[in-house]
This record gives sequence, structure tokens and C-alpha cells, in this order.
Amino acid sequence: MVFTLLLLLSACDLGKDFSDFAKGLRQSNNPDPTLGAKLVMGGIAADAPRAVQAGRAVLIEGGNAVDAAAAMYFALAVTLPSSASLGGGGVCLVHDGFSGKTEAIDFLARSPKSISATAERPSAVPGNVRGFFALHAKYGRLRWARIVAPAEKLARFGFPVSRALAKDIAKMEEALAAEPSVRSVFAGTSRTGMLKEGDTLTQLDLTSVLGRLRSLGPVDFYSGATARKLVQAVNEAGGSLSFKDLSGFKPKWLPTLFVPFKGMKTHFSPPPAAAGVVAAEMWSMLTLDKRYEDAEPEEKNHLIAEAAYRAFASREQWMRDDGSSSVDVNKLATPPRSEKMMSGYRSGGHTPIKPKPGGRPENPSATSLAVIDEDGYGIACALTMNNLFGAGRVAEGTGILIAAAPGKGGRGPASLGPVLLTDDQRIYFAGAASGGVAAPTALVSILARTQIGEMPLEEAMAVKRVHHSGAPDVVYYEQGLKNSEIRNLAKRGHRLAATKALGRVNAVSCFEGVPDEVKECAARTDPRGYGMAVNVGF
Repeated sequence: MVFTLLLLLSACDLGKDFSDFAKGLRQSNNPDPTLGAKLVMGGIAADAPRAVQAGRAVLIEGGNAVDAAAAMYFALAVTLPSSASLGGGGVCLVHDGFSGKTEAIDFLARSPKSISATAERPSAVPGNVRGFFALHAKYGRLRWARIVAPAEKLARFGFPVSRALAKDIAKMEEALAAEPSVRSVFAGTSRTGMLKEGDTLTQLDLTSVLGRLRSLGPVDFYSGATARKLVQAVNEAGGSLSFKDLSGFKPKWLPTLFVPFKGMKTHFSPPPAAAGVVAAEMWSMLTLDKRYEDAEPEEKNHLIAEAAYRAFASREQWMRDDGSSSVDVNKLATPPRSEKMMSGYRSGGHTPIKPKPGGRPENPSATSLAVIDEDGYGIACALTMNNLFGAGRVAEGTGILIAAAPGKGGRGPASLGPVLLTDDQRIYFAGAASGGVAAPTALVSILARTQIGEMPLEEAMAVKRVHHSGAPDVVYYEQGLKNSEIRNLAKRGHRLAATKALGRVNAVSCFEGVPDEVKECAARTDPRGYGMAVNVGF
């Protein structure tokens, strides 16, 4: 197994950051002769087609799942900056196919240490660049320049705007058009309106930043000339970024929150990516005593809704305003707690619980990706700008959309929470979701249908979903849910409301596990979105 770098960035300073980058450059001049010739099998899913294409090319050239995910991220930064700009942040779970270790990395776009009273639009400290560098440094196989180059090419030569980006622009067209810095990047060819699907988007300022990132690594972005330029531009745009905050940013490697399942471990992200705990508690409730497995078909929507209801009620007890936990995370999603949470559950009816869950506003703007390769490496990530288009302004001269500082009104990472299902040797599932408060429910629904119900992933993605977040005490269901299923929920005493969509999931599912049974894997993107999924080599 070839590694270009070995790095625990959370424990390093900038000098170590640079020395490991230099080491990677030296190794890249003498690459493994098999790289570029080996066809690596894998499954890839993400919300932007060109990001998937970038990941596919990396796998075909001999990279692993982490290489592919990093290349996919930088492509997302160019093609879907509304959720994945270089200014944003996120969280990933990664499984090492060599050692069998699974861990989380938190590189969320955090609040600066202080925000000036004159800041018109408080902004976050960018985390994505150093986060994906840390992932690549520790687990990647290809050279760093190869990871960033596809995104640089997209920014330099342009690409047709995807449906996903066009939809995001349309949601905020009036506000975006009112900002000169944003209009200079996202205005349509006629300059009378904003970009539409199929229009060409070229980003030359961003090209320059990506070029320096490709050749100099993250040191320049966080403490070099690019850092100084970015800090000045963010503050001139009404933001709140300091050079000290930027240069001092470090991702955090963390143990996962996991729930045992049939001799395996289902791994979830720890807070402040709070949806990880919500999903973990839901999963623990569904798998305890084979509750979901033994439920009759007509009970399963009710069961998912009730588990979500209880998990969101639990969240009100442990989650602080910043997303952190007021209790030991390892005490959540345990069998005794799950049994207590489900003590009042009735298969035939809805019983309101106390204390009642609170209704918090949620940030619906995020994007996700998932990759598994034939060597058993797997990664699932969820990324956000803490708001759609972040602070709604571009740092002039850099082309970087500025992320909003997490805070009131739902701005933040609470809806992020990827998942991996592994044992000591193999990986069976990698998935992540977006779409706000319904994201963890959507992800757990897919997990239950595929890993417990053994439903093919494509079929599971198409099933209409239900969701309950506590306040108000209403079960939301997707339009198109069968009338018989609606009647079943109503018969059990639920107040019901229809909605267009509940979450968007990207996932790779391998029934027999990888690396043993690669041909049993399937990658799928959610039909509720506009992404893409590919199976490479199988």
C-alpha cells in the first residue's frame, strides 16, 4: 500500500504542514510505477456530476477512495460553491482498508475568536482546504497536485452550469444580483440576470487560488500570500476573518460514535455535526431487539417516524447552541438509553412524549459525497457554507464565496452527519445526506432498507420517505406516498403533512462487504437531487 504522506494534522503546526507537503512533492517525483496503470474498482456518488467525473478519473488512475473524495471536493468547490466553496467546511468519516480503523475528521467552518461590531456579515474560518489536505496526507495515494488539478482546469476553462447550481442561484437570485462581488462571478452572459442551467461559468480569480494551492499546498492558503489576500478581501466584504484565526485553523481527528450491528459497527460523526448523533440514536432504536427487522411492513413508516421523534427530543436534552454535547457522547445511542427512549412506543399508535422536542431552525444548505474502493477504503462527507451561498458575498480577487459564521437562525452544521458500516476487515456502506432537519432521517431510512431489509440501493432511494422532527408534532411524508401508507399513519394517530422531498442521500452499498465482494456494490445518488453516481470497474 503506497502512501504519499503520513500526517495527523490536528497535532501539527504550520512547519510540519509544510514539511509533509514537501515530502509529498518529493515522493510524487518518484511515483509507484503501477499507479496510472491499475484499474481500481469503486463506487462514487455526489451532488454534482463533474465532481463524480473527477473522482472516477482518480480511481481509474490508481488512486484510492480518499484520493477520489479529495478531488471530488475541489471540483465541488468550483461547480457547486453554493454549498462547498473553499470558504466552507465539513465533516467526514473515513475507513482505512489497510488497518481496518475508522475515524472522523471535523473541519467545520467555525466562528472566529472575535467578531467586530462593524462586521456587516459575520463570516466563518474556512476549513475545507486543510480538512481535505489532512485526509489526503494521511490516507491518500496519488500526488497532491493531481488531486487539485481537475478543479483548477474547470475554473480556468469553464463548464456548463449544472442543474443543482442553477437551482441554488434561482432560490437567491434577487439577493445575489444585489451584491456586486457575487454578480461579477455569477451574472449571466447577458449581464442582465444570473447564470442559468447550461450557461458557461469561468472563474479566473479562483483559478489563481487553486493554482497556488496545487503547487504550494495549504500553507499558502492559511499563512502565505493567499491567506493575507483572503483576510483583507473578506473584511472588505463586511466579514470577520483574522490572519490569526486562519493560520491557526486545524482539523480535529475524532473517534466515531458507533452502534454495534450484527457483528459490525455503524459509525456516525460526533458533535458538533449533530445529525450524526440523531442518526445514531435512531439506528440504535431501530436495531435494538431487531425492532425494525421484525416489524410488519405497514408498521415501518410509523416506526421510523417514532424513532426520529424520540431522537430529536433527545437532541434537545444534550445539544448546546453551538452543536456540542452537554453529556458524554459515548453515553448516547447505547442499548440502555435506546430501550428507555422506546419504552412508550406502541406499534399501533402514536404517543406524545415528554419533554416535548423543541423546534429549532435548521440550515438546509449542504452537499455530500460517498466513495468506496476495492481495497476497502471508504469515505463519506457532508459539507456546508452554514447557509446557502454562505454570507452571500465573494472575497474579491480570490473568487471564493465567504461562508457565514455559525449562529442564530439555523446557520451551522447541525444537519451534517455521514455514516459508515464496517467490520474489522470490510466496509459495507458509506453514505451522507443533506436537506436540513430531515437529513438524518433520510439517511437512516436508506440504511435500514438496504442493510436490514436487504433492499437494492436504487430501490431504497426511490421509496417515499417519512419524517418527524418533534415540533410541531407532525409526520411529514413525501408527495406520492401510497394512499394505504398514508391511511396507516393516520390510523395510528399521527397528524400528517405532505411535502415535496425529505433529504437527499448519496451512498454506496456493498452487501457482502469490500474488499471481498466488490461486484456486489452499488453506488446511487438521490433522485430528489441532481447528482450522479458511478460504479467504476464493476
